[in-house]
Amino acid sequence: MIKRLFSYFHQYKKYAILAVICVLAESFFEIVIPLIMADIVDVGVANGDRAYIFRQGGLMLGCALGALVLGIGSARFSALAGQGLGAELRKEEYRKLQSFSFSNIDHFRVSSLVTRLTSDVTNIQNSISTGMRPACRGPFMLVIATAMAFSINGELAVVFLIALPVLGTMLFLIVSHVRPLYQKMQTAIDLVNRIIQENLTAIRVVKAYVRGEYEEQKFEKVNTNLKTQSEKAFRLAALNMPAMQLVMYGTILSLLWFGGRKIQLGGMEVGALTGFLSYVLQILNSLMMISNVFMMLTRSLTSGARILEVMDEKIDLTDDEAQDIEVKRGEIVFDHVWFKYKKEAEEYVLSDISLTIGAGQTVGIIGQTGSAKSTLVQLIPRLYDVTEGEIRIDGVPVKHYPMERLRDSIAMVLQKNTLFSGTLRDNLRWGKEDATDEEIEEACRIACADEFIDRLENGYDTEMGQGGVNVSGGQKQRLCIARAVLKEPKVLILDDSTSAVDTATEAKIRGMLREKLPDMTKIIIAQRISSVRDADQIVILDDGRIKGIGTHAELLQSNSIYQEIYESQKEGADL
Repeated sequence: MIKRLFSYFHQYKKYAILAVICVLAESFFEIVIPLIMADIVDVGVANGDRAYIFRQGGLMLGCALGALVLGIGSARFSALAGQGLGAELRKEEYRKLQSFSFSNIDHFRVSSLVTRLTSDVTNIQNSISTGMRPACRGPFMLVIATAMAFSINGELAVVFLIALPVLGTMLFLIVSHVRPLYQKMQTAIDLVNRIIQENLTAIRVVKAYVRGEYEEQKFEKVNTNLKTQSEKAFRLAALNMPAMQLVMYGTILSLLWFGGRKIQLGGMEVGALTGFLSYVLQILNSLMMISNVFMMLTRSLTSGARILEVMDEKIDLTDDEAQDIEVKRGEIVFDHVWFKYKKEAEEYVLSDISLTIGAGQTVGIIGQTGSAKSTLVQLIPRLYDVTEGEIRIDGVPVKHYPMERLRDSIAMVLQKNTLFSGTLRDNLRWGKEDATDEEIEEACRIACADEFIDRLENGYDTEMGQGGVNVSGGQKQRLCIARAVLKEPKVLILDDSTSAVDTATEAKIRGMLREKLPDMTKIIIAQRISSVRDADQIVILDDGRIKGIGTHAELLQSNSIYQEIYESQKEGADL
């Protein structure tokens, strides 16, 4: 896992290498300083040689300044490497998300994906920024300082052979128990993000139903759960420091006891013990660094596993069968199509759909709520793949079209209309990036959006705000239709996208589409019969099956479901 995560360093790898070099060089200077100090005491001070003391003192100061400069360099390069790795991970993860189909996204909660893109990546980049120095310095200093300690006095250094296994056992027990707690903590963050996302998305509904207190209670529950899980994890992780201090102080006391006795017996000089204790402190400091690195690594590996789950998600919609072709006319054929969202599901959402839509035709699809009308049209641009059967456009199976070209030739205005932050003009140009002002204005005339754009404060340069909060539902629908028309697709799908528009304006939009775009295949999903009565053919869907195909007059005469819908809407109009 670590190797895979580090493979995303890309151009930031050089900073990681420079950071390692700086850390090792800094550690070398700090290893030399105790030797010089011991030499000053045992030679310079013992012999009263002031010149020697100043000369060696200057050398020690030079080593200290060198270590300072290298320490600053290692901190800078580590920060660059950590932030760079975080940026690359977020970029690659976001790129992978863009290739997800609806089925792939359904495998994760949106709140969890947000956490994996933010909190989990931050854990890893912080571990690099702050952990690279101790991760390199700790083992290096441990090996060198231990070797130097043995070179000064091998008998005293034996104490480490007892201390190290004790510390290692403590660290292993802490890490093995804290890792699953970190996993629970990140999952708890997912839940907090989910509640916040739901509340902010549906804030108008919450206020309309006066459910603010209920939402506060929901948030309090998940927030308390996060607090509890975090406390458990950090409480156990905090035992790392007491365990380290216990071993460290026990080791120092043992060395002072045995070292003092050796000095009394004449088997060791004071300067040698001073230098030895300096190396002991470096060794213990290295052990502390290593233990902290293990704790950071434990949390980072938990976050890394969650990130790699996204990276390793198998994309179920691919261009493996694609050919170098594009949609020319827009004729659509459903050939005995069956569909269900999950392979293990018992029931099909769509069953045995056979339907032919001629190029340039206008087709209406009508049916009760839950009859799978939206699901049917989402199969055309391969937002989902059929389970059985085949969909062909211009006689070619949709799987043979490159997805980018297929979707570029199809424009969908979905039930949930979405506008992005930015100007109105920027939103419209989602349909066509290089659209001229004349093309934008023409698309808005077709969608009858020009009727209100002139009344906006800055016209086409009006800021839409997040989600298009500056316009009404009906205005938002008309802008989304204009955006789709501007795309100049071969197939235009309107999925109940005029539900917030009055019938007169809706009729005007249909007339403009028929007049201005006669060669474009148009599929209109609607709840109102008035929205589809002029279509070339109307498809009746019920419980995922086609229950009738024909014109308004034919269905009104022969189809009982259509008759019921018509009568119910007629009665509603009479009332």
